[in-house]
Amino acid sequence: MRAIAVEAVEISKRFGSFTALDGVSLRIAKGTVHALLGENGAGKSTLVKCLLGYYQADGGAFLVDDREVEIQRPADADRLGLGMVYQHFTLVPSMTAAENLVMSRADESQVIDWPAERARLETFLQKMPFRVPLGVPVGLLATGERQKTEILKQLYLDRRFLVLDEPTSTLTPAEAEEVLGLIRDLTGRGEITTVIITHKLKEVAAFADEVTVLRKGRVAGGGSARELGPADLTELMIGELEAPETGDRRGIPDRALRLRLRGLRSEADLGRGAIDIEALDVRAGEILGVAGISGNGQTTLVEIIGGQRKPVAGEIVVSGEPYHASREEAQSLKVRVLPEEPLRNACVSAMSVRDNLNLRRFDRNKDGTPRTWLDRADMADWARRMIATFGIKAPSDQVPISTLSGGNVQRSVKAVSEIRARIMAARNAGTAVLLLSEDLDEILELSDRVVVMRQGSIVHETSGAGSDARTIGGYMVGQA
Repeated sequence: MRAIAVEAVEISKRFGSFTALDGVSLRIAKGTVHALLGENGAGKSTLVKCLLGYYQADGGAFLVDDREVEIQRPADADRLGLGMVYQHFTLVPSMTAAENLVMSRADESQVIDWPAERARLETFLQKMPFRVPLGVPVGLLATGERQKTEILKQLYLDRRFLVLDEPTSTLTPAEAEEVLGLIRDLTGRGEITTVIITHKLKEVAAFADEVTVLRKGRVAGGGSARELGPADLTELMIGELEAPETGDRRGIPDRALRLRLRGLRSEADLGRGAIDIEALDVRAGEILGVAGISGNGQTTLVEIIGGQRKPVAGEIVVSGEPYHASREEAQSLKVRVLPEEPLRNACVSAMSVRDNLNLRRFDRNKDGTPRTWLDRADMADWARRMIATFGIKAPSDQVPISTLSGGNVQRSVKAVSEIRARIMAARNAGTAVLLLSEDLDEILELSDRVVVMRQGSIVHETSGAGSDARTIGGYMVGQA
């Protein structure tokens, strides 16, 4: 068996006075699939970064096959056979799969003997349960094929222990089932030990052997994935936290048109896909979910609505008023955008938590009129209330927001544990919600209507209730 066992013993990690990990212990048996669950900010990423050498733990130890090891930097993890497949692809799109695999090796020479390398790759692939087209640029491969290439790259680097961070977030249901089935097969054969960081409980039940749940930097519980059902895992993840009341999931009589897009077009640049949307409407009191494989224009659409990118054609109308995404228009028409990467797109990393929480209101009085001088007392009071309301874990509201964990940065712009309930509450109160998510389950659970975005265009529309995931998945990949 090539697979190795890894054990964390009383791992602790602090950032200033904030404790991200507090005596975390867990054992991952060799040749098993181990699911690691927890809300954003629970400590999952911090634990993995300590294991892979990106962070240094302040206390505790790691054992590999029952032998204590010292992991000071990523190169130490590499030598131990520890690797990771990240949520977003790390391959070079313009390079072929073969080039990506060969160039990932630390021992590769400056002059590459390609005939010898291709022969080596063929020998390697003969041992694998799946193949990918070696001579095709990765950017032209289907999403599932790119995910397979990421996995093959780690195996080619002789990893024996793999961490997969949200491995199916960009895949259709069929692709997700295939990729996880391949991982299950590799693990069952003893080739690797696998840790899956996920929030999809159905995947845990179908593919994991064991599960560990982290909450607030500690192990909340765990055990056999066969014995712990969704209700058990949810309770472990959220503890005593109660979501706010949302009322019945139904609309309100006011169905006024809130967002109207017509002929909206942009050009592709800076790695963003172009969009070409003939028509898209969102009405008061409804959630319109936008499903699509990552990279099909969703980010571009959000950036246009948020004022970070200019369209080349088309019009946006909000509540009957022309909208050009200026700050004044966003404030007067009550348009709010919650981006996928808040530290890059919604925060100023060097500024404090307090100042970031006041970015949208520091120059306005409570009645909306312009404010000449900063009201520091009001800003501090607002920050304290937001920190308490959204459960932001920070040693002080004066620390730079960049020092917070990823989950707490998210909390600074949206509530993680309560996000779905808050979205529903806003919908039921008459807000028009445009929901873009790479999680199809989330789209289907929350949306009143669903549209599919592919290659920058809307290619399918259906009602949210009773929608078929596989049908939507077919439109997402162009097979419907």
